[in-house]
Amino acid sequence: MKFTLLFLPLLAHIVNSQQPAIFDIGTYGGKPNANIDEALLSAWKEACAATTPSTIVVPRDTYLLNQVTLVGPCKAPIELQVQGTIKAPSDYTQLPDKNGQWITINYVDHLTISGGGIFDGQGKEAWTKNDCGKNPNCVKLPLNLSFNFITNSIIHDVTTKDSKNFHVNVIGCKNVTFQHFTVSAPGDSLNTDGLHIAKSEGIYVLDSVIQTGDDCISVGDGMKELHIERVTCGPGHGISVGSLGKGATEEDVTGIYVKNCTFIGTQNGIRVKTWPSAPAKLKITDLHYEDIIMDNVENPIVIDQEYCPWNQCKLDSPSLIKISQMTVKNIKGTSASPVAVSFVCSKTVPCENVEVGDIDLAYNGNQGPITTKCTNIKPNFVGKQNPPICANAAHSS
Repeated sequence: MKFTLLFLPLLAHIVNSQQPAIFDIGTYGGKPNANIDEALLSAWKEACAATTPSTIVVPRDTYLLNQVTLVGPCKAPIELQVQGTIKAPSDYTQLPDKNGQWITINYVDHLTISGGGIFDGQGKEAWTKNDCGKNPNCVKLPLNLSFNFITNSIIHDVTTKDSKNFHVNVIGCKNVTFQHFTVSAPGDSLNTDGLHIAKSEGIYVLDSVIQTGDDCISVGDGMKELHIERVTCGPGHGISVGSLGKGATEEDVTGIYVKNCTFIGTQNGIRVKTWPSAPAKLKITDLHYEDIIMDNVENPIVIDQEYCPWNQCKLDSPSLIKISQMTVKNIKGTSASPVAVSFVCSKTVPCENVEVGDIDLAYNGNQGPITTKCTNIKPNFVGKQNPPICANAAHSS
């Protein structure tokens, strides 16, 4: 079943051997170093209406793009092949829809984005406007790429650079693969999550490099079957499930697989975070983290059910979110802080069925011996634990 999910978009193109029709934006008036909004929209309109596979080409050069929404459904598979660099305005106020995103693609089946090109959000100026941690009425900054209700699709061999906000938003999608996908932003770029994925099913992030200023990948509510494999993360805040719990109608999260990944100099490695003093009662189940390298990671392994940044909540009302059926196996490398593992679970609904095996982490600092922190959890242990995890719990080898 997993094989079918992963390769379905590719097989669909192989089966249809007909050469795709080419829609070069130059044909529609798109010129280098000039705005291509209308050219791209015109090319998309014709390609989407084609009854045979089509490819929209953005040639090797630099182009300007204010803001576009590309909408399906299309009549046949469609590819956006970006060979060059597309640049957003550095001033977010130049976007026609101040509350919108930069590039949005909605309701498309069998979409491919490829070409080796770059989506450059030119976010440096906008990052100085991000004060959402202190200001509830902060400016809403645009994402680079927003995918909504996309199915049976693949995004590969392209780069998203310096987004003003999240780089990629994936909502309501099914059977979508990101492969050889690059996220590029400095470690001090605020709120620039690499990929935020929620309310979707069967999403794969493979063989990719994510360098950014917030979570490399963040997982929102309603997520089912997310596979993250052979991803290098850093700089950034790690791979996070959550934060979850603030919305009363949030949906369960299940089936998260993180395997063969490397974290380099990140704030966190693998993390689950939920809000206390929050109404949601969803469940987080079936989480699997295996074969992971931590290279000077500040907090390598974290469950934080007291997540409360900027004192936005009260800790005296525990999280109502249940975390269960979680495995953490074969995690090796170095921690930049003495607390290498922190399992802080909810007093109201303690973590259950958490299995920890073959942990080998060394602290490379001088703030004392390496330690672990565990509350409201009794993990099941297999293999060796270095450092000893949850020392008051029973170990088995």
